[in-house]
Amino acid sequence: MASPTDRRQVALMVDYLFGKGVSRALPKSGYRLFRSRRSGRVKLIQLDGKLFATVKPNGAMALSMYGAQTLSRSPRFRDSCVQVTDEAAQFVRGGKSVFCKFVTWSGKSIYPKGEVAVVDRNWKVLGVGMAVLNGAHMEQFKSGTAVKVRAGTTT
Repeated sequence: MASPTDRRQVALMVDYLFGKGVSRALPKSGYRLFRSRRSGRVKLIQLDGKLFATVKPNGAMALSMYGAQTLSRSPRFRDSCVQVTDEAAQFVRGGKSVFCKFVTWSGKSIYPKGEVAVVDRNWKVLGVGMAVLNGAHMEQFKSGTAVKVRAGTTT
């Protein structure tokens, strides 16, 4: 059974990691938090029966595709997104990494080893992963990996 504090805890985590105000895109109910039996720390977050995110031991979130699509409704979440060219979009959907030369825009709050969503030119989420570079350098570099994609859309 989800409590009102579950939503508040998820909202605080989302705002801390992705920017103040991003949690406004979250629904009011439907949360289920799975905690460690030993430490009581949150390990998994489900929203409406679907995996929203995995919480790493250091407190960072590893978003699922569903989680990124939910948060993408917030304009502030764009600061944690990397936009790619149309030719790279098909590879990201397949779970392939994003190279710097295919980045057309990157958010200002992207840092190395931070969680990012990869989007197409229409801001549709293509995949989620971990940034290798900060946002400013992704656009400037012409070679090298920008994002290690963990999961891509299947459609």
